[in-house]
Amino acid sequence: SLYVSEYFSQSAQKLSFYSWYGNAKLFHFRVPEDTVLLRWLLQASRGKGSECTNMEITVHFRYGAPPVINPLGTRFPVNATVRPSYNISITLSSAVQNTTFVNVTTPAAGDWFIAAHLPEAAGRIEVKGFSTPCPYMFQADMFVLRLADMPVLEPGVAMPQTIASPAKPLHVKVFIPKHTVGMQLELRNCLTSERKACAVRVVLGSITLPQSYQRIVTCVGRINCSLALESPPWEKWLQLMVESLDTTNASVSVEMLASFRACRPGGIGSFLNFSSLNQSQASPKPGSPSQSPGDASRNVSKQRSSCLQNQPVVREDLDVVSVRYRLLNGPSVPINSLSPSLLLLNLNTGMDSGGSLVVTLLLNKTSMSLANATVAACVSPASPVLSLNATHNCSTAFFQGYPLRVSTSSAEATLIVLYPQTDDWFLSLQLICPKGQGECNAAEAKVTVFAYLTPCFNDCGPYGQCSLLRRHGYLYAGCSCKAGWGGWSCTDITKAQSVGAQNLATLLLTLSNLMFLPAIAVAVYRYYLVEASVYTYTMFFSTFYHACDQPGVAVMCIMDYDTLQYCDFLGSVVSIWVTILCMSRVKKIVKYILFMLGTLLIAMSLQLDRRGVWNMMGPCLFALVIMIAAWVYYGVKRRHCYPPSWKRWVFYLLPGITLAFIAISVYAFMETNENYYYTHSIWHVLVASSVAFLLPPRDKHKKPWAWSQKLTCRYQICQNDREELYAVT
Repeated sequence: SLYVSEYFSQSAQKLSFYSWYGNAKLFHFRVPEDTVLLRWLLQASRGKGSECTNMEITVHFRYGAPPVINPLGTRFPVNATVRPSYNISITLSSAVQNTTFVNVTTPAAGDWFIAAHLPEAAGRIEVKGFSTPCPYMFQADMFVLRLADMPVLEPGVAMPQTIASPAKPLHVKVFIPKHTVGMQLELRNCLTSERKACAVRVVLGSITLPQSYQRIVTCVGRINCSLALESPPWEKWLQLMVESLDTTNASVSVEMLASFRACRPGGIGSFLNFSSLNQSQASPKPGSPSQSPGDASRNVSKQRSSCLQNQPVVREDLDVVSVRYRLLNGPSVPINSLSPSLLLLNLNTGMDSGGSLVVTLLLNKTSMSLANATVAACVSPASPVLSLNATHNCSTAFFQGYPLRVSTSSAEATLIVLYPQTDDWFLSLQLICPKGQGECNAAEAKVTVFAYLTPCFNDCGPYGQCSLLRRHGYLYAGCSCKAGWGGWSCTDITKAQSVGAQNLATLLLTLSNLMFLPAIAVAVYRYYLVEASVYTYTMFFSTFYHACDQPGVAVMCIMDYDTLQYCDFLGSVVSIWVTILCMSRVKKIVKYILFMLGTLLIAMSLQLDRRGVWNMMGPCLFALVIMIAAWVYYGVKRRHCYPPSWKRWVFYLLPGITLAFIAISVYAFMETNENYYYTHSIWHVLVASSVAFLLPPRDKHKKPWAWSQKLTCRYQICQNDREELYAVT
């Protein structure tokens, strides 16, 4: 046999601590056909700084769709079916780099996904620039070994093959046509080179993670053996591997024969349904073909004699990872007990596995002719379940399906498949009677089917945001929860904030900005009108930014969120800038030039990087240098400490500086996601209070505001202070 090796590599990604699915780094590979060996090369590394500690990296694997993971142990939405992903842990301890290999024999061809992440995030809000996080990098490479000339087993034709040795197993593939109900594989004349009965093991199917449903049969001491498969995957190549268990290293000769049982589907032709697609709500036109009662009875008898009833379905693409399935014959599906009704849900475009498949069944109780009957349904990939009896577990040859049931006592059922694998999905429905199928041969029911693919189920609810994520050209969706809510679709209320707590957080973050009122009053009283206008601007936009930034229901946005955030950050930094320059007591013309120039530079830097620490620290340090230089100049010129009054230092400067340092410490080192609403409120109060203390007194030549003289009436009594001159005669 001719083996061909191929190597696929993707660029390394920086790992993140896990708080939602967007923190997991996704790798997407495609395994070619006829692959007999798949080897993952997983490389993890970390930085060399002192901030880097021992770390455990979790890596998840899945075939057909991104892995569904739950590192936080939160709840999934009701009616969602979740099967745990296959995962391994990679530990970075003393070594800076770790290399791990994962081998998969006879893997399924198609899409394979790897997701890697760090442990749960600590929740501390880190100011960009104050600390340097340790970089943890992860890279996944794929090595495949495929058989270039894999023999093809044709149905009904015996194919002789030879297994040279136990170390060289035999690989064969067979194509499963559509509408195949069952497959029979036979091994005949299985003999060793010593003419003894062989000992072989036959493996049917490929490995799919997290769960693999390979069928294995062992033939020991027998010349002939067989294996039967029910509901094999339609229109796919099925791999067969035969390996010798002989201990004498003798060759084994065997004949292989595959046979299929096909199903004759019933139902109305697709052409007639397509022609009536746009006329389903309209009245029939004159001259249009109509169905006679005789034709209708023949169609009914034909449906009764077929093994399944095809219901034509139209796939309607709405948006990215958003599909709606529409039945041509209307939303109601007729169900009987003789043969299942089958709906095809096409999810094989390669871009459908990043959302959630939702299937809802609604039973029309008035159409149920037998009260104690039940409509059993099964949603399965690759191939349908064609035998839905009372004891069936909704499984096909290699996949476990998802069962649904509706009855007169429970008329509605919903199924949510998170990240459905890329494949053709089938919905099978059949009527089941508790006393046997003979009881309801003449019974019928009608079930309304709603099926659609959505990026996020229920749009993540009121306390979540559905985000579209991208890895190269592959798109998938995830929910980012807020206000303490958690879970895959933000439905877990274990740590959720109450409405009262949300209102309290909004009031604290908004009303704490009113502490700028004393600073504004002091600035106006001392004739610092430009500074007072800056403080008013900051108070206004900080109040409404935090009113719009709330995660819960207590939200009010007067304009675009991004605009409010930018204005809040700009006002905060400019307030610090003008306060320190005002304390320097430089000439007015120089002060106002620095006001304008600094504001323009701050606006530019915030546009480049809004959350960078140097956007705040840079202007502050430069203004402090100007202030210290001015104070030193005044002190040398006057030969006295500046400011000269000890009362100014004790009662104003030292309290103001202390409040400012406490505010910076709270902002940089104490804020977390849980305590943000009161620690950030404390930051507002401390910063606004420090401004009121730090503003210098007014100039000596300016008098206080004399409101009785400033606010004049229409008539004013004037006093003549001119000195009268008397002439001496």
